Amino acid sequence: MKEDKKIKLAITHGDINGVGYEVILKTFGDSRMFDLCTPVLYGSTKVASYHKKLLTSMPQEMTFHGIREAGEAGGGKFNVLNLVPDEVKIDLGKSTEVAGQLARESLNRACTDLKAGLVDALVTAPINKRNIQAADFDFPGHTEYLSHQFGGESLMFMVCDRIRIGIVTNHLALKDVPSALTPELLSKKIRLMNESLKRDFGITIPKIAVLALDPHAGDNGVIGDFDMKVIKPVIDEAQSKGILAYGPFPSDGFFGSSEFNKFDGVLALYHDQGLIPFKLMSFTEGVNYTAGLPYVRTSPAHGTGYDIAGKDKASEQSFRSAVYLACNIIRNRQEYDELTANPLK
Repeated sequence: MKEDKKIKLAITHGDINGVGYEVILKTFGDSRMFDLCTPVLYGSTKVASYHKKLLTSMPQEMTFHGIREAGEAGGGKFNVLNLVPDEVKIDLGKSTEVAGQLARESLNRACTDLKAGLVDALVTAPINKRNIQAADFDFPGHTEYLSHQFGGESLMFMVCDRIRIGIVTNHLALKDVPSALTPELLSKKIRLMNESLKRDFGITIPKIAVLALDPHAGDNGVIGDFDMKVIKPVIDEAQSKGILAYGPFPSDGFFGSSEFNKFDGVLALYHDQGLIPFKLMSFTEGVNYTAGLPYVRTSPAHGTGYDIAGKDKASEQSFRSAVYLACNIIRNRQEYDELTANPLK
């Protein structure tokens, strides 16, 4: 992508009964966003109009430019690629089969266009992980689906101004975490984080902290030996390859003492180990980034918000941050690739 080209951003509408349309419309209700990118919403002008009427806090003069193909998207416009030709029933705050179907269609079409080079990056609105399930969608979340779609290794990377936290085991039941934490998986996630911090975030020599599984990192074997026998050797191996990885650190002391401020990235072993401190630090502005893929994908770090859907109460800060981050990573990747294209032998 050339430097003077406006970034074309694919946006999936997520669950039409949640706050997805609200945070999308509030974000692009500020016309200054069109100076940053050209949005293409994979959804419906009718559904967008329905949600817009419920929002008294945003400019009502905002108009929708209906298109049939991503190539028709116009700069300075809120482009909507219509996937819903007929009327659709909206049940605010409820999980419905049609909402899951439309969320799948939006995601599938956006990924097809992304792979075809018709758009530059993807920002996904929240989905309901249950109603989106189907024969062609048997995944616990966006991260796993996108890894399958694009055929690459990935890292769920939660990003805000204060911290970047990667998750080793993604959306996995806690009882299954220890058996999933193989040396191979840990090594891969450390490598992915290191590469992402350099290429996506412009950090030349990143420092990575790896968290421990057991309380007090096993307390020298008194509580458990998993951290010393499994995790520590992987960290040592990473260091031997030039990756500045450290740990394993007991989570309570690591976050309680603000030790995380000394690192560019933190690798948590399971979902809540990373997401609880992350959301305490940045509940309204955090971003979920899928690192490691050939394409850039971000998402707000919140769910469908059924309880406040249609009430004009949802904050767009996280979605706006997801748009900013997607655009920043596109530019960071371009700069990194140009700087490393012809290294001296």
